[in-house]
Amino acid sequence: MLIKRKSIEAQANTKSGVNNSPKRKVKYAPVTLSEMDGCRYLHFGTEWVQGAMRLRKPDWLELEYAQQMMAWMLFIEKPQQIAQLGLGTASLTKFCYRQFPHAQVTAIELNPSVISICQTMFKLPDNDARLQVLEMDGEEFVNETSRYGTLDVLQVDVYDATARGPVLDSAEFYQACSDCLKPDGIMTVNLFGDHPSYLKNIKAMKFVFDQVICLPEVHDGNVIAIAFNTKVKFDFAALHERAAQIKLSTKLPAKSWVNGIQLAMQN
Repeated sequence: MLIKRKSIEAQANTKSGVNNSPKRKVKYAPVTLSEMDGCRYLHFGTEWVQGAMRLRKPDWLELEYAQQMMAWMLFIEKPQQIAQLGLGTASLTKFCYRQFPHAQVTAIELNPSVISICQTMFKLPDNDARLQVLEMDGEEFVNETSRYGTLDVLQVDVYDATARGPVLDSAEFYQACSDCLKPDGIMTVNLFGDHPSYLKNIKAMKFVFDQVICLPEVHDGNVIAIAFNTKVKFDFAALHERAAQIKLSTKLPAKSWVNGIQLAMQN
């Protein structure tokens, strides 16, 4: 999804003449790993990276796109309910769980193997009173009416092995996401800027949400969209001050998020 690296298993299969590339219709893609320069990477049987963890800093957000998924912190300082669709290496889930000790953090993942490998290889904590990792379809999660109006933050990162675009991208899906958020709630979505799915997703989000801002592209095409349930007036002086606070407390490059929002507003 972010970086094209062949996993250890994929390399071995190529050398032996075995082709295990999953088809798009396979429900559960094979989960594979690779390591390089102190980082462990998650793959779905292909060279596409689905997430990363620095072994010496397991709770750090290693990839820039994952850092940008936290841009909602500029606007929401003390979230009570945070949900994540698509577990990846559990980097966002772990970060939110550690950073916001008073928040309920829920992660939704369809593939049970991803949950298992996050627990064994990516330091995902066990479920407790504040953390719930649920094995279910993200679309079903957001369509449960009992969740409507409950979330401060929704982070959406739902890709399959081919990493050609989010697997959930309809206006109906984004409407359900909006319904789950509080009136001042925010959704961040990981998109693929150089793929036709990008415009489809942006159009669907803009149809549903009052305001959608896209940060500058990072990695091999990743673009993070920030969708606001209620349109906001940007006070950039205040945002830069808030960014400095985020940088001090988390070391995340929040100033670049503010600069990215300013750039988006000019275009």
